[in-house]
Amino acid sequence: MVSITDLVAEGKAKRLYATENPEEGVIYYRDETFAFHGLKRGRIIGKGEINNLICEYIFTLLSQKGIPNHFIRRIDNRCSLVKRVEIIPVVVKIRNIVAGSLAKRTGYPEGTRLHNTVLEYCLKDAELEDPLLNLTHITAMALATPDEIKLMEEMSLRVNEILIGCLSEIQIELIDFKLEFGRFHGQLLLADEVSPDTCRFWDAKTHEPLDIDRFRRDLGNVEEAYREVLHRLTGNVLRNAEDDAGEV
Repeated sequence: MVSITDLVAEGKAKRLYATENPEEGVIYYRDETFAFHGLKRGRIIGKGEINNLICEYIFTLLSQKGIPNHFIRRIDNRCSLVKRVEIIPVVVKIRNIVAGSLAKRTGYPEGTRLHNTVLEYCLKDAELEDPLLNLTHITAMALATPDEIKLMEEMSLRVNEILIGCLSEIQIELIDFKLEFGRFHGQLLLADEVSPDTCRFWDAKTHEPLDIDRFRRDLGNVEEAYREVLHRLTGNVLRNAEDDAGEV
């Protein structure tokens, strides 16, 4: 049994709690939803439970494929035990198909398949709206070492390769996604989450979003889209999951 102590951090979609083991923490996945840097807020019923299950599946898959990450085990419907990493304040974005801010910045039509995978870096700072960085920014600000940057890039591209292979089998296109990394006893680990909150998933046949864009763009059926991703990945079906686990 895991004994939760103090609230360590609270983000848009998760809370991190300390445990009696200083090297471990508990992530609680919330239903609260934010878009456009907090300008749009709402609630996706059951999202926390769904994302917890999706993250369990994906982190386990990545571990099996040789990607070290912070996930230890799922505790219950909304909570998972993780390693307490020191988060590197650099978000890595991987883009396979033009969408979102890339379409706005480049003028390329959304849905355009890129000739090669695009890797971008952003500063993890909500108040500054996560501005884009380049490699010289990262080293000049001492956010990460050159060796860490190289490893983050290698791991991100490998995660992209693994997820594309997995998702193609269930008729989902991986448009783009973002990753965070942390330090743990000198080792670089993939951290945070990999879910419809942090990835763009499109149905391979209809090209309909199965992710947070349904909330951003008022497309409707947001809960159903999240459940569909979970169902295709794991065969699990969740309905009417509201408040099943309560608040931590």
